[in-house]
Amino acid sequence: MKDINDIMPKIPDMKWGALMNRPPTHSKVEEMNKIFPGNGKWHTVFEEPDQMIIDGKTVRKKDPSKWT
Repeated sequence: MKDINDIMPKIPDMKWGALMNRPPTHSKVEEMNKIFPGNGKWHTVFEEPDQMIIDGKTVRKKDPSKWT
């Protein structure tokens, strides 16, 4: 399997890029600004109702009020 950075175009002065299954909201872009380094790399982000898959790693969404 090829790396997404081998396929997607190189864009000058790009902070980061994301290939997503849903259009991002402004708050989602702000959240991704905190997650991704500004190295010009592309990332895959698949958002599901109960989890996000970022670059093949699963991040579960949980309600903080239900944490113990």
